[in-house]
Amino acid sequence: MALKLRRRVDPPPGCPMAACMSLLGGVWTPEIIWNLSEGPRRFSELRRAMPAISAKVLSARLKDLQSRGVLSRTVMATTPPSVEYALTDLGEELVPAIRAIVAVGSKLHGRLAAEAADRAA
Repeated sequence: MALKLRRRVDPPPGCPMAACMSLLGGVWTPEIIWNLSEGPRRFSELRRAMPAISAKVLSARLKDLQSRGVLSRTVMATTPPSVEYALTDLGEELVPAIRAIVAVGSKLHGRLAAEAADRAA
């Protein structure tokens, strides 16, 4: 007897969860939001906090997040001019979700480490 194939469940058009996950699913997006959660940062500060990201990719992600209304970009009147990035109100609303993901990830990491230790023993 063949198994019955189940129908795929697609999110409804305009689904809020799909919109949020498409934003958070972007490469480096959670890390950028996490680094801005403690306050505004300059581009160079973000680069130091995330050494594995290239300047080109960081710049592209910051522009994308700014266009989506997640962060703001302020040009400082200094010589030479510097730019500061900060989370908007919408960006601040994403921080608790990222913290929850980190909490679950920590539990999973602990569980995987315990299972690996059990296998090694």
